[in-house]
Amino acid sequence: MKSVCVYCGSNEGRLPVYAEAARGLGRALVERGLGLVYGGASVGIMGVLADTVLGLGGRVTGVMPESIVRKEVAHRGLTELHVTSSMHERKMRMAELSDAFVALPGGIGTLEEVFEAWTWAQLGLHAKPCGLLNVAGYYDGLIAFLDHTVAERFVKEANRSMLIVSDDPSDLLDRFACYRAPAVEKWIRNGET
Repeated sequence: MKSVCVYCGSNEGRLPVYAEAARGLGRALVERGLGLVYGGASVGIMGVLADTVLGLGGRVTGVMPESIVRKEVAHRGLTELHVTSSMHERKMRMAELSDAFVALPGGIGTLEEVFEAWTWAQLGLHAKPCGLLNVAGYYDGLIAFLDHTVAERFVKEANRSMLIVSDDPSDLLDRFACYRAPAVEKWIRNGET
């Protein structure tokens, strides 16, 4: 594993612990020699994370659509900034540059991005680990819902287990380091699940 994609908010959120978690994840990445791939912004949790990694001498690659760059939120001090023509191209480029995916607290975009990466893993399009950094219980409700999808037989337990959850950045990265994607039959045949 060389680079980790981190999805996170362009706002800092209500609690200071969210920014502190971004700093903790940034430190954990640099300690392991892992590069950061993220959305490229200078604001919110995104900016805190990038500034932490850069301040510790780490590598930071931002990927941002031209339409957002024009709004002047692009971080100008990154190791690299890839400018794309669309959000779809952005997400593909981030996936190509990354060996794992983490969601810190964030909003709709953060959720959409991590769910897409996880879906691609479920479909066998990649075998990279995906995870949630569950800061201050931020994802507790979502985790309960995901467990409910398993109980209701819409998601297989093996697919649910592909989304690794931890409240500690070092633990999450350690679990990523030893991750092996499960072999799961996706399609239902003859009424079997």
